[in-house]
Amino acid sequence: MDTSPIPRRPDVEQVDLVGGVEVRHLEVVDYDHRWPAVFAEHEARLLQALRAEDVDIEHIGSTSVPGLDAKPIVDIVVAVDDITAEEDYLVPLLAAGYVLRVREPGHRLVRTPARDVHVHIYAKGDEAVMKYVLFRDRLRTDADDRALYADTKRALIRQGFDDMNAYADAKTEVIAAIMARARAARS
Repeated sequence: MDTSPIPRRPDVEQVDLVGGVEVRHLEVVDYDHRWPAVFAEHEARLLQALRAEDVDIEHIGSTSVPGLDAKPIVDIVVAVDDITAEEDYLVPLLAAGYVLRVREPGHRLVRTPARDVHVHIYAKGDEAVMKYVLFRDRLRTDADDRALYADTKRALIRQGFDDMNAYADAKTEVIAAIMARARAARS
């Protein structure tokens, strides 16, 4: 039985990329031992901003995997009860200093003005949250997949990507292969 709350309103139907497409120099750097502390600082900031809400917060992405080379952007996922109830989470996050970047069906993204922390917001139970965590956990525990992913990212960066979305799309095949192994190992 699905116990998900009924959304307050219909979700948005298209992608709103606030500020439009951005050209940005992308780089992959060696793992930085400060990234867990940056996550902890933002986790506390998010919990303070969302203190009236019951949320789940996870450190995701390459900065959450010790030893993995990464873009120097800490990714965080926050799961809320109702993605359509932006007044419950988006208003407090903007008041806490985050900036809205993406509003799309099932997903919102806020980030720091310095663009060094991205906070992905989904509804609790959204499959995307499970995928982020499964992928992170696979990279944390499998040295071969961690090395494959690092090598792929470095090779792509050498190609000169200046669009975050195009760079992410270029990793799709490798991510799918790693996810398949993660799902098989979980079974």
